[in-house]
Amino acid sequence: MDFRGGHRVRLLGGGDELFPAMAAALAHARTEAWMAAYIFNDDQAGRRVADALCAAAARGVQVRLLVDGFGSVSRLPALRRWFAGTGVQLEVFRPLDRWWAWLQPGQLRRMHQKLLAVDGEVAFVGGINVIDDRYDLHHGWSERARLDFAVELQGAVAAEVQRLAQALWMRASLARGWREEVALLARSAEPVARTLQLLRELRTGLRDGRAGPAAEELPPVRAALVVRDNFRQRRAIERSYVEAIRRARERIDIACPYFYPGRAFLRALRRAAARGVRVRLLMQGKIDYRIAALAARVLYDEMRAHGIQVYEYTPAFLHAKVALVDRQWATVGSSNIDPLSLLLNLEANVVLLDETFADSLAQHLERAFTESTLITAPALRPGLRGWAVRGLVAWLANAYLRLAGAAGRY
Repeated sequence: MDFRGGHRVRLLGGGDELFPAMAAALAHARTEAWMAAYIFNDDQAGRRVADALCAAAARGVQVRLLVDGFGSVSRLPALRRWFAGTGVQLEVFRPLDRWWAWLQPGQLRRMHQKLLAVDGEVAFVGGINVIDDRYDLHHGWSERARLDFAVELQGAVAAEVQRLAQALWMRASLARGWREEVALLARSAEPVARTLQLLRELRTGLRDGRAGPAAEELPPVRAALVVRDNFRQRRAIERSYVEAIRRARERIDIACPYFYPGRAFLRALRRAAARGVRVRLLMQGKIDYRIAALAARVLYDEMRAHGIQVYEYTPAFLHAKVALVDRQWATVGSSNIDPLSLLLNLEANVVLLDETFADSLAQHLERAFTESTLITAPALRPGLRGWAVRGLVAWLANAYLRLAGAAGRY
């Protein structure tokens, strides 16, 4: 993992904190802003972010927004109306505007990232979609905001986030209309070098691959951008988790709504608990997708048998994808711990090595654990029925992966 030093970071809880911070950054944008969102909803929260993007574009800032063609499929007409004639360039990742597009296996691989980069100097990375914290697309309104997090970064990694967003944009726009894009590039000031650089970053990662200084030699705050793509970074996020878990000596706290990890991940958790590490998992108790909740619950009994504490968060929907290991390792991002995020979707997490940041996240998680229910009873009925449920979930997961073209063992 390629850590960079000397960052300023801020933990943001939910859209209530993230969206004003994004608007403030966009208000100070000078040259360019690049945003990627899985869901960009046409509600009041989305309108506020859209207004900030439009205001930046009106000042002459180059503003490009990429949304996922599945996550935002029903919102695209509204988004196109909002941004028409504003200077904000809207692009769609793998659009589903033709019926036959739904039949393509590649459509199961979605752009699930939530990013904003401004002038290569400030960036936001996390799990928060552009949607009101108290609204769920399938379940409507609730009194309490969902539990979710993002990170505001200033420093070298902010430039990496921007390069990632640019590469995503290039990939989506070339897929939509490569002839038009090539023509535009040919008329630009540095067409060949810039295009090759972006495509090289998309295929091989964000840096040139040369080893930098060891993380412990860098000034605080140390941060790394970890990306899961379908080129060379196929298991990068999974490996970052497993490596941290293997080194854990005191605590492991993971909050994740969709939890169905692979064998290596589960084995690392079991071994950590066996050597005396306190391992706590915060799962969703207020269910949004029943099959996802069932997938996690088929693992509860096994994890509890190995000394892993499992909690369900019930005050509101859980959407956070965060983790803490010992006193300074923390990650915040878009990746769930399930086959879709770890093997199929385009995801982005930030890993931070900093005691102050880790302590801030720990305080939020501690409050969430306090409000949650510790699972003490078997999650599934013993016997044939429980065995059948576990088998069904495993079959569905593997069938989905094969349909999507994922290779290798999970």
